[in-house]
Amino acid sequence: MVTERTRLKGLLGQAASKLATHRDIETAGDLLAFWPRRYRTAEADLGQPRVGDFLVAVARVEEVTTRSMRNRRGRMLEARITDGRSRLRLTFFDARGHERKLLQGREYLFAGQVTEYRGQRQLAHPGYATLEEAAALGELGDADHSGLIPIYRHVPGVHPWTITRCVRLVLGQLESVPDAVPAEIRDRRGLLDREAALRAIHAPRERGEVEAGRRRLRYQEALVLQTILATRRAEAAQVVTQERRRRDGGLLTDFDSRLPFELTPGQQQVSGEILDDLARPTPMHRLLQGEVGSGKTVVALRAMLAAVDSGGQAALLAPTEVLAAQHASSIRRMLGDLAEGGMLGGAENATRVTLLTGSLSAAARKEALLEIASGTAGIVVGTHALLEEKVSFADLALVVVDEQHRFGVEQRDALRAKGATPPHVLVMTATPIPRTVAMTVFGDMETSTLRELPRGRQPITSHVVPVDRPGWLERTWARLAEEVRSGRQAYVVCPRIGDDVGGPGDTDGLELVEEPLPEEDESADGEAVGTVEGDGESGDGASGAAERPLAAVLEVLEQLGAEPELAGVRIAALHGRMPAEDKDAVMARFTRGEIDVLVSTTVIEVGVDVPNASAMVVLDADRFGVSQLHQLRGRVGRGSEPGLCLLLIASEADSAHERLAAVAGSSDGFDLSRLDLTQRREGDVLGNAQHGVRSQLQHLSVLRDEELIEMAREDAAALLAADPELTGCPELAAEMAAWLDPDQAAHLEKG
Repeated sequence: MVTERTRLKGLLGQAASKLATHRDIETAGDLLAFWPRRYRTAEADLGQPRVGDFLVAVARVEEVTTRSMRNRRGRMLEARITDGRSRLRLTFFDARGHERKLLQGREYLFAGQVTEYRGQRQLAHPGYATLEEAAALGELGDADHSGLIPIYRHVPGVHPWTITRCVRLVLGQLESVPDAVPAEIRDRRGLLDREAALRAIHAPRERGEVEAGRRRLRYQEALVLQTILATRRAEAAQVVTQERRRRDGGLLTDFDSRLPFELTPGQQQVSGEILDDLARPTPMHRLLQGEVGSGKTVVALRAMLAAVDSGGQAALLAPTEVLAAQHASSIRRMLGDLAEGGMLGGAENATRVTLLTGSLSAAARKEALLEIASGTAGIVVGTHALLEEKVSFADLALVVVDEQHRFGVEQRDALRAKGATPPHVLVMTATPIPRTVAMTVFGDMETSTLRELPRGRQPITSHVVPVDRPGWLERTWARLAEEVRSGRQAYVVCPRIGDDVGGPGDTDGLELVEEPLPEEDESADGEAVGTVEGDGESGDGASGAAERPLAAVLEVLEQLGAEPELAGVRIAALHGRMPAEDKDAVMARFTRGEIDVLVSTTVIEVGVDVPNASAMVVLDADRFGVSQLHQLRGRVGRGSEPGLCLLLIASEADSAHERLAAVAGSSDGFDLSRLDLTQRREGDVLGNAQHGVRSQLQHLSVLRDEELIEMAREDAAALLAADPELTGCPELAAEMAAWLDPDQAAHLEKG
């Protein structure tokens, strides 16, 4: 008998080694987790499929001929088959073994990829079986051909029917199928047991069985993950830390009294949630997300001031030196003399804002480290330099992580470990996260969302500009010149720095986006033949786009200098490979209005705030993610003038144009984030936020399966409330342990 841990080697013959080599399928459980990508019935029309389609059809052999080959030894066999409506040619370049099996007048089940030879469609070396053989193997369901034929992802050297036979062999001998979903939940939620779900997926009779099986197994993934996250929330609630309460008449009170604007209702609500968390004896672990320009920095600053009021320090971790310097500058500007603690002219309740980056001079670094260790610096802003062992805090009360997706959990944990007691943690992101993503990936955190923009923010108009249209590129630079002549400034964003700096892959935090492949059809589409287009692992659109030379900062800087329309315009470059003092100098000049056009990489994606910048041109915009484009254009329209964003595209791919059209047509970051997640695939967007957990989500989709995730979250909470140790659910506990090996558990614990 076979269990899910049974090794396939020795059970499946030669197919086992190919499954292991090409798909990492080594056990019976791995094979059963290898879901069919599509389903077909035998009722296919031989006249319908196109070249490249994978055809499965019942057809009668009309004619069989064999002949000698001219250029090599041996005989080839050719046959013509029909389904009563259309005909198709079969070719076998080695007739041996087929002359006696493939008989004229008999019906067979055929399967193979449609190719073309001399203008005629054909099946070259297809798999085939008599109807009796196919029915016996389960490939036709019942004798009336009513079953669905599973179509699996391609495995080199293994025919799809061989995979089907391997799966049926395992199912036929399978015993002891553990079920992580308790029977009470299955009954209440109307879910199949696990064994029935596996059989429904691999050997269904009709479409409803497939959907019921998929729903059951997707729910299990959701339940295991949500139970892990609920367990972590319960454990976190047991951790004790120091309460950090705001002080009446303290620094935060003084800051609020000086604000030149009124906080939006959303900012007031979220600030209240954070301050309440800080006042509790358990560490805050909160995600603050919001639209570009929604005012997250002010909310985070109020939290940091409350931490300082309590006698502690706050650290703000930023992913780049440019962003860290911008944060330090804007915080000092907002605080005024409240940031001049111990200095001549400083306010009575003032603190000190200290910047620590890797490029500081030895003297400046020594001074910063002393201010941090002594507690003189109430607010510390820095990059990865804050994580170094030599950095010691007097009393770290609050950690604020900006653009959390740029940091690994080890890095965040290294900063949290610098607190004498566990510090409170506020994670910020300007990339809006759909609710189900937050529940799935950040389910152990409380989430606060800022949707509204502060009063006075200007609208941003976006346009897609195909550069292959005659005159459109020239008009783009003319439009940029018009903004400059009107006294305003502009950005030109490139995906690369330049070959002379780091080569074609030299980018500043940009993950180049491949053209998305067609979505796999996961429906049990038994009426049409359909197409299996590869494995979903490569595609012509992606490779073609990747080979196209991408715009580079250093090259574009030279090109713009030669543009007649931009004659006299002050242009400068900014990218992450520049020395820190050069980057700071360029940003300072741009902020002061001494530079008209800044040619940059994505180093200006977040945090950069120059109110006079009103226009942005993004070159090769199709190579950026949807959310990243939304972030970039948030750098304009921050002053009194409306913003303009021109998205230049050279690609001819329809999907690229559709993606950019969606960005141009919507200013809602939450809608765009859903599109981004759909088109760029979840792994790209989710990253390794939950290392060791995300990799286990084989079939659950956080967008498609919202209902299942909601159900699983409720059920996980109820299970743990009734049985915190899960002693009554040993299968669920075992599945959680399987997901969390020791290394992964340690990684999650740091998250």
